[in-house]
Amino acid sequence: MKRERKSRVWMPLDNAALIFPAIRRKNWNNVFRESVTLKEDIDPALLQQAVDELMPRFPSFYLRLRRGVFWYYLEEVSAPPRIQEDYAYPLTFMTRREMGRCCFRVLYFRNRIALEFFHVLSDGGGAMTFLKTLTAHYVSLRYGIKIPSTDGVLDASETPNPGELEDSFQRFAADHAAFCPEAEAYRLPGRRELGRFLHLITGVVPGEDLHALAHGYGCTVTVLLAAIMAECVLTIQTEALPKKRQKPVKITIPVDLRRLFPSRTLRNFALTVNPGVDPRLGSYTLQELCDTFTHQLAAEITPQRMAGRIAENVEPQRNRLLKAVPILLKTPVMRAVYNRRGERLGCLNVSNLGVQKLPEAMAPFVDRMEFIIGVQYSYPNNCSVVTYGGVTLINMIRSTQSPELERRFFSRLVELGVPVSIEANEEAR
Repeated sequence: MKRERKSRVWMPLDNAALIFPAIRRKNWNNVFRESVTLKEDIDPALLQQAVDELMPRFPSFYLRLRRGVFWYYLEEVSAPPRIQEDYAYPLTFMTRREMGRCCFRVLYFRNRIALEFFHVLSDGGGAMTFLKTLTAHYVSLRYGIKIPSTDGVLDASETPNPGELEDSFQRFAADHAAFCPEAEAYRLPGRRELGRFLHLITGVVPGEDLHALAHGYGCTVTVLLAAIMAECVLTIQTEALPKKRQKPVKITIPVDLRRLFPSRTLRNFALTVNPGVDPRLGSYTLQELCDTFTHQLAAEITPQRMAGRIAENVEPQRNRLLKAVPILLKTPVMRAVYNRRGERLGCLNVSNLGVQKLPEAMAPFVDRMEFIIGVQYSYPNNCSVVTYGGVTLINMIRSTQSPELERRFFSRLVELGVPVSIEANEEAR
């Protein structure tokens, strides 16, 4: 972080975050939610105290978005955000004014703590560390117990490690960029919902059953879910279009690069890959989809390949001529590039945070963990997954009226022998 006049601390956006201010629209921005549900109702005063006391420990989160002459940047907030009672459906639109105060929200409802982040701050992995630490600090204040700094919980009294604040994209970029053009993917149809309402359908699944099914297909849970999703999208496209007009069906999967590189950053450090198949070449069984996705991911997710992908993204940021271009001219160009490439390579996201663990002293107070990503600007469906306490929550969100994809997806899981309990937010409308 850098220090500005009047002692106000500021931070340049990391490489992944640069695009988000440029592509936001008046009715869309890239916000995601992570939450924990406790065994007892939240004490708002203690939750606010926990939020206030964590500010020195997490300087890369307590920031607001500012616009400079050449780039957007993040600036230290003057005071921690005030907690709010959760009053609406998840991921309500975050306004420009709100991001100018702080780029994350703290919400509570009964026994749930929810954090919603504008993506300029962090990705799902970094945000989960913040959520776990905030929850641990709240539990310590509420029950007078000591929570050890394990399983993703950081010591709230420690000085931030410099590695937590770095832009790891700059550090791990290869010397040469790796670029491989991809075909555009099929876009799911649907009549957009009026207003900004987002439909959320949650499938509650036994984690062991899902893991056993994936093991039977010789793949990971992420690959299995992506393959089932692709199977459903292939069917929808086949019913809507003749084969000669069909496009590839590809599922976008975010990759946490901390698993490949020795990074401690709490900022964005993820890239996406787009495994998929072309239905014009023939039909695919679920086993074939699982095998194809497994091989494609294995070939793509290597340190060398990802370092080349990072370099491709970092090169424009390092370009001296581009640095000198005013932001008023950069923004429409970045938006045009994103419109041409950013959302055309996949049908939807399947973002899996994996199995989350908590310190033994903290686990008895926590009933559930949840992860929800929003829809993209140009495609209306997304899926996010997290497992805690033996239970996997599969959140499917959409901005269109028809629940056809969710119906097919969860029905297919049941057909495959995995019991699914369904929850929805329709009553919140």
